[in-house]
Amino acid sequence: MREIVLDTETTGFEPETGDRIVEIGAVELLNHMPTGTTYHEYINPERSMPQEAFEVHGLGDDFLKDKPVFKAIGQAFLDFVGDAKLVIHNAAFDMKFLNAELGWIGLPPLPDDRAIDTLAIARKRFPGAPASLDALCRRFGIDNSARTLHGALLDSEILAEVYLELIGGRQPGFGLDRREEDRVAGADTAWKPRPRPTPLAPQITEAERAAHSAFVDAMGEAALWRRGGSA
Repeated sequence: MREIVLDTETTGFEPETGDRIVEIGAVELLNHMPTGTTYHEYINPERSMPQEAFEVHGLGDDFLKDKPVFKAIGQAFLDFVGDAKLVIHNAAFDMKFLNAELGWIGLPPLPDDRAIDTLAIARKRFPGAPASLDALCRRFGIDNSARTLHGALLDSEILAEVYLELIGGRQPGFGLDRREEDRVAGADTAWKPRPRPTPLAPQITEAERAAHSAFVDAMGEAALWRRGGSA
């Protein structure tokens, strides 16, 4: 199963009022493992950059003026994503911009049902809890220290890790630094998961902890949970 973890940066919030995409970053996953294949483009929006947007991603007019316009990269972008599912945080926002840009140059839109929204998954798993990308990195102990400004490729790489945690945890083969030829050849030096830089916060509540203690106390001194500390 092929999936593309994707992020965009834009000049604002509404393509209908003239806002444009200025950066696309994407990471390819195959069976929930990164292949090492990525897509990244800076894009000339053919308009000036609002200060509010510049403060988010740091992409200004001087930097973008010699970058390709969307028309020059649109087909290559569609070729890269192919028919893969698109993993996006707050998918409605990015899909709205991508389909607006594709429509303006006469290319087919991306169907909304191809998008997997990690924001929706996070809100369902952790109702009432913060669900921003930074908040999910803190929850899962994922290092996002390089994320001083928003950047589409970096955010896609971080989101790939967050996504795998959201759907059930990092897989044994999930190694961004593993060489593709080693994976294909089945080298003996297989990647092994590294310890988290920050342990996950306890998920058990105080009420659950107290109920468990009362249950163990009711079983007497011979209870299994009393042997060598908590299990």
